[in-house]
Amino acid sequence: MLRVMWPILIGGGIGAVVGHLSRCAGGTCPLMCAWWRGALYGAVLGLMFGLSRAA
Repeated sequence: MLRVMWPILIGGGIGAVVGHLSRCAGGTCPLMCAWWRGALYGAVLGLMFGLSRAA
């Protein structure tokens, strides 16, 4: 369980930081428009990485 949770938390944290630091003014980039979207994308990527490593 922890093998999957850590990548989700780390990916979500990195995504939130990237989304917060590189905000776009027009709102055209869905990844970097808001910190929570970056966190969501990062968490999903972390989940995929965690599941691939857990198998």
